[in-house]
This record gives sequence, C-alpha cells and structure tokens, in this order.
Amino acid sequence: MLRAQLLVLAVLVLGGGAGVLWEARQAEERAAAARASGVAATVALAPAVTAALPLEGAPPAARAAVQPYAEAVRRATGTDFVVVMGTDRTRLSHPDPAQIGRTFLGTTAPALRGEAFTETFTGTLGPSVRAVVPVRASTEADAPVVGMVAVGVTREAISRSFVRQLPALLAALALALLLAAAGSVSISRWVRRSTHGMEPAELTRLYEYSEAVLHALGEGLLVVDRQQRLQLVNDEARRLLAPALDDAGPGTAVEGLPLPPALRALLLEGSGASDEVLLSADRVLLVDQAPAVWEGRVLGSVTTLRDHTRLRELSRDLDETRDLAEALRSQAHESANRLHTVVAMVEMGRTEDAVRFATAELDVAQSLTDLLVSEVEEPAVAALLLGKSAQAAEWGVELRLDPATSLTTAPVPVRDLLTVLGNLVDNAVEAALAAPAPRWVRVLLAVEGPECVVEVADSGSGIAAGDLEEALRRGWSRKAQRLRPDPVHGHGLGLALVGQVVRRHGGSVSALPAEPGAGSRVLVRLPVAGQGADEGADQVAGP
Repeated sequence: MLRAQLLVLAVLVLGGGAGVLWEARQAEERAAAARASGVAATVALAPAVTAALPLEGAPPAARAAVQPYAEAVRRATGTDFVVVMGTDRTRLSHPDPAQIGRTFLGTTAPALRGEAFTETFTGTLGPSVRAVVPVRASTEADAPVVGMVAVGVTREAISRSFVRQLPALLAALALALLLAAAGSVSISRWVRRSTHGMEPAELTRLYEYSEAVLHALGEGLLVVDRQQRLQLVNDEARRLLAPALDDAGPGTAVEGLPLPPALRALLLEGSGASDEVLLSADRVLLVDQAPAVWEGRVLGSVTTLRDHTRLRELSRDLDETRDLAEALRSQAHESANRLHTVVAMVEMGRTEDAVRFATAELDVAQSLTDLLVSEVEEPAVAALLLGKSAQAAEWGVELRLDPATSLTTAPVPVRDLLTVLGNLVDNAVEAALAAPAPRWVRVLLAVEGPECVVEVADSGSGIAAGDLEEALRRGWSRKAQRLRPDPVHGHGLGLALVGQVVRRHGGSVSALPAEPGAGSRVLVRLPVAGQGADEGADQVAGP
C-alpha cells in the first residue's frame, strides 16, 4: 500500500509540476508579448518616429534619428529588437545596422489596416514573439497609416528568463514531492499501528474467521465499550434475548434497550459476574462477565450468556425425583416399623388394637390422596401435590388442600402451572420450617371465571409486599439455610420463576393479608388459555 501510495503521489506531483512548468513558460511568452505591445504602442507615438514617416516626405535627418532612438528604447525595455518601417516594409531601424533599408520579414497586413497584433515569427534574429503596431499620420483614430513599428523578444531570451525561474519551481516541486512522501509514510505507519501490523489480506482473513466463530458460538456474546454502547452481538445472544436485540447494532446505547433489568444493570456497571443466574422473559440465563483489556487498557466488558432453561427443568425434575425417592424410602421404613408393630400386637393377642392402629394409619395416609383424586383431575398436578406432601411430611410439615379446591383440567399450560405451584409450595415449606410447630402449608387451586387461581398459605413468618415484588423481579429467599443449596433452584430463583410465568401470561401475583395463625398468603391469578392472556403482559401486581 505504501509503494502504491508513493507511486500515485509521484505521478500526481510530477504531472502537476509539469503542468506548472508549462504554464510558467506560457506565462513568460504572454508577458513578453504584452511588453512588446506596450513598447511598440509607445514608440508609434514618439515624435522621432512620426517625423520620419511617411518616408517620401521625411527629411534625411529625421530618418537618420530613428535608429539611435530605437536602440535606446530597446536597451531600456529589455526587448531584442525595435524596428520602425514604412508602409512598404522598408526598415528605418534594426539591432543589426546592416538590415536597415531592407524589407521587414513578418506579417504586416493587419497593421496596414490599422490593427495592432502579436505573432510568433522567425526573422533575422531567429524565432521571436513580436508585436506590430500601425503609425498614423495624426492622433485621430481614423488618420491614415503612414508606417509601422515592430517590437519583439526572441524565444531564446524568453527561455533564458524561464531558466532563471526554473530552480525555484523545481525546488517547490521537490518540496511538494517530499511532503507528499512524508505524509504517505506517516499515514502508512498510523494504519499499521491501528491494524497491529496486519496487512489487508490478514485483516480480511481475521474478519472472516471472527465472523464464522461468532456465528458458530453456542453461547451468547455481548461486548460493551466504556461509553456503555453495544459493539458486538452474536446470533445466539440475539436468539436468547429476542426481541430486545432485534434492531440493536454496533453503537446502540445499552440504556435504551428493552433488556431484563438485572442484565441491563450488569452491562451498564461492567463490574463482572461469574455463573450468575438471570431471567429473561421466558428463559433462565447463566451469565459471566469480565473486563475487555488490551495492553493494560480497559476497553469495556465482555458478557457471555448460556441458556439454562432446559437444564433447570431437568435438574428440577431430577431433584423432585430424588426427594420423592428419599421420602418413599423414609415412608417404607416407617411402614415397616408400623407393620412390625401390627404383627407384634397380633402375636400378643391384641387383635382389636392392631386393627384400630392399622385403620388409623391407613386413614391418615389415604385422606389427602382421596381428596386429590376427587378434586384435582389433572394427573400431573395431583402427582406434584402428592410428591410435595410426602416431602413435607418427611420434614415435619403438613400439606393441606383447601376444601374449595376444584380443578378438572389444566386451564393454563401444565408446565407453567407446575412451575407456579411447585415453587410456591417449596417456598411455603421452607417458611414453615423456620417457624415453631404446628407447621403446615395450605394449597388452593380453582378456576374463577376467566382466571386460574393458585393460593398458597403457610404457618411461617410471612413475606412483606416489597420483598415479594423484589423476589418476583430478581430472585429472593427468606431462609438463612437452604434445604437444597443447588445453583439452579436455590438463591431465590423460585419466586423469580413464578414472576416469569405470571408476566408471560399477563397475570398477577399478590401477597394477601395473613389469616389468624398463618404467616403468609400468596395469590396468583393466571388468565385461562385464550382469555386475556395477551393483555397486561408485563403486569405484576403488588398487594
């Protein structure tokens, strides 16, 4: 690129210099012609000239005086010849006295018509630029022409004058070429510093590979500069955060993007994060952030996003299965103890006591199952409540079903209903565990008009309205020691997932006033599928 720039600059400067030199030479010739015209016009009006013309009537002394006068004018004006002639072109003056009396060589017809003109002609002194002016009998404009005056400068004299100017012109041309070359070298060095010494072909390959890598990455990538402007977004980030980044491009301010509040705050602060769980409209994202540093300078921040939605669902299913298995093992152990008790009572001959003991245990175990089977016909919801009941019982918490519960089929997508119900029950069980006995959790499921109602109450310490709003927005937990401190369910993510479902369906969630003996009551209302789910999609009501 430098060689190409220098070549182009050399051609331009040399071409421009040639044009300047040509124009300077032409200017010299125009100046010589103008000087000759001025001198000729002055000589044509001189008394010494008018007295010698016309030739037929002029005294010999007047004709003889013309040569000294013409030579004096020639030397004073720096011209090469001043020739005074009659209308028959006979010379009265000439730098070479031998030419006096001879015929003038050159064009005279325009001057004989009374017109002054200039021409380039080759005469006795060689090629010259000359002016020919008519001499009139008087100063009247229409007076007859009685002679002519020719004043000229030879091309050789013009060349000598041009050569005297040539060093300055060539010096200016060389200086221009030197400055152009220095500027080109400086620009080339700046470009190399800006591109870290890479040539255009290397930059092209780097760009192509970078684009290919960014499009192929399975993680979302966001690069933000120090002015909190988005500089890079790959395809996975657009997919995970759609539609917030659909129209975002390099230079877009992060402040104006409709991103999840926690993610936008993280991008604006650039404080760094490691495996931080954040929620978008319908996804669980695992976020990492680190400063973008080049040669000790912080250029901004690099944020990566991983989609943990499916992993969260699978992890939750696995945890529930594990907890249910543990509860079943515990129940099996308890059942074995009770069975040994019954067998021992029978062996002791206390048959009636054994029957009463076995019947009482069966009634306690069967009562919730019977209520669920009769009031909750959706199998997935009934199975979830049975599993949660077993887990709660293992931890000493009684799961109660409100008598007003009635649910035939799932009025909203089953997965979303399970997310809301499961997380509310988990939080309620945790709250009840932190309170003194008796510990209980009550669940109400019903359809009221166009809405599905989920209400969960517990015997815990309660939750403030402000805490509920914060928990729904970013994640919150009341307990100091979690039952299962795993990175997916723990850290206050449960209520945030509830808020995610509520926002997606355009429902509402609120903390109701506590009943006597109750700690907190959380009420969730979700529009029945096809009835208002598109209204108030971003509304999460307070108490």
